[in-house]
Amino acid sequence: MAPNELKPAMSIEGLVREYKLEPHHMTARLTPATDLFVLAHLGIPEVTKEDWRLVIDGLVDNPLEIGFEELLRCPKRVVETVHQCAGSPMNPTAPTRQIANVKWAGVDLRDLFSEAGVHSNATHVWAYGLDHGKFAGEDQDFYLKDVPFSRVQAGDVLIAYELNDEPFSAKHGFPVRLVVPGYFGTNSVKWLNRLHVADGRASSIFTTRFYNDPVPESDATKPVWEIAPESVIVAPASDGEVKVGETEIWGWAWSSCEVEGVEVSTDGGLTWNQADIEPRSHRSWQRFSLRWLARQAGTHELLSKATDAQGQTQPLDGARNAVYVISVTVID
Repeated sequence: MAPNELKPAMSIEGLVREYKLEPHHMTARLTPATDLFVLAHLGIPEVTKEDWRLVIDGLVDNPLEIGFEELLRCPKRVVETVHQCAGSPMNPTAPTRQIANVKWAGVDLRDLFSEAGVHSNATHVWAYGLDHGKFAGEDQDFYLKDVPFSRVQAGDVLIAYELNDEPFSAKHGFPVRLVVPGYFGTNSVKWLNRLHVADGRASSIFTTRFYNDPVPESDATKPVWEIAPESVIVAPASDGEVKVGETEIWGWAWSSCEVEGVEVSTDGGLTWNQADIEPRSHRSWQRFSLRWLARQAGTHELLSKATDAQGQTQPLDGARNAVYVISVTVID
């Protein structure tokens, strides 16, 4: 089966972008499916579970073709995880802060690859989506991304068919999508229909021209794969008011690995204080908090920055995970 043998009609053609939540709206630990952002570069295809098939081919001993009902009979894996949009590939250093924490359910891809028998020289998995159309002035027969085979072998990469215990909508990839926890959402290919095991990266506009970041002090680039450490302040809300006295500053922090520390500034970044942070559960975001004694009325700039277990820290500016700055007014 060729990756575009099933070429469904597009219910919506062209870029779809639905950004729904500002950081001060992110009060729930588990983000409702109706509040989850949508980004589809090529549009929304019309795919039925009856017509859908998943092909696994390439560097495997036993190529597989799986239908939806067959997929449901496989062992079910549930993963609660951060899910984050990488932002516009046209402006990769601009933070969008489109972040959610959701629960996906499906089949662990590692189990399917065990059945297929992957060759020892495999390095990457190419993931094909059924969406098609024009992007950046070029016709695309399908959306194509890749992930390292080593990430699949680490586990929790899902062929997902449920979001927060329910089948998800067409906008989120119905009937089946790839989910790569710890990686930006651009790698979690929606309307998935083919996984090709290869010994190198895919050649796609979305793997070569876009979604590659420059390596500092080098001419090289690196794929936009792992989520970088980031945090947002949920309360107080940006442009909100608090009374003189003690108040709680709290928010969420996340990364591709556990966040070990969050610092908060209440004076525009001149000084920083270590916040309390909960340990990570599963692959979810982590709540942090700081008790702030606001002594004088006036306007204050609040900032937070996260540091993860790999020693990476949020930069102040110039990156998609740049520090989030809000302004609050202290009143008598």
